[in-house]
Amino acid sequence: MRPTRHSFLDTADLDAFDARTAALEDPRPHPTEAALTQLGAAIMSETLDLVLGTALEDHVRTVGEALLGGLHTGVQRLDREADRARDVLAAGLRDFDGSEVADVDLQSARQAAEAADVAAMALAYVRDAAAEAYGAATGEVWSPWRTGGRPLRTTAAEIEAREALRAVRERRLSACAPGGPVVALRGAPSAVAEADGMRLFDALNWARGQWPGMALAITGAAGPERLARSWAGQKGVRLIVARPDFARHGRAAPFRANDELMALEPVCVLALTATLDGGEAAGRPFGPALGLLQQARARGVRCVRIGRKPPA
Repeated sequence: MRPTRHSFLDTADLDAFDARTAALEDPRPHPTEAALTQLGAAIMSETLDLVLGTALEDHVRTVGEALLGGLHTGVQRLDREADRARDVLAAGLRDFDGSEVADVDLQSARQAAEAADVAAMALAYVRDAAAEAYGAATGEVWSPWRTGGRPLRTTAAEIEAREALRAVRERRLSACAPGGPVVALRGAPSAVAEADGMRLFDALNWARGQWPGMALAITGAAGPERLARSWAGQKGVRLIVARPDFARHGRAAPFRANDELMALEPVCVLALTATLDGGEAAGRPFGPALGLLQQARARGVRCVRIGRKPPA
């Protein structure tokens, strides 16, 4: 049983999630991170045990992704609730007048924002554990689809609110940071031959050897980039996806996606511009992949055009 939560509770010996739940000062218990992870794995394992080996096995990808998609939708809804709670917190901080009533309201708003954030984190643990179990059982890699005057004195509640909002921003920036050197990849969607896949994996493994802490940046296109997504999941490489925005940019969207990839300041660009089945000239080079190479060369970024021989 957990101790009663107080604002002065020592959370040094707790993990990050349990420390945050302990700081909520809610007398009701929260599930632990381990329990949430176990739940996610059990949900997916039970589902796959029922589906695999039956007539539904042909549809296991749809079933698994539907379950994961539902959990992800729940995380997004909770994130939006947390964002709305932080809007209330920010408004209360902005309009704070130093009165006791405003002080109590500010503390309540901070607690509501933190509680909503913790709920989103909890469901995310369930989702991520379910996704890991899905990948282990099927070999598929799932990823989410496509956020009057003030008094001179400052109260403890006002300081807490500012710290809470700053901590949220820092956590989100940390979660989105690549965490290491970025390697960008573009591939021709038609490059789906066995030779293409072999040389693609050679190039990716070479890049990981050069930059062990790399993050892989792709646009999410079909063909080689889909294989690269699976490779990243298997190798534990962080993935960054710059999806083309066709609704906004139309036919120029694939080239605008190149701009986003280059904005990540990659240390290297990999490009499989055409299928290697029957020779490099067997197909017309893929324009966006060539465009990324040209941008990288113009900026002095190392470029590797994937060919029949592995990178040296």
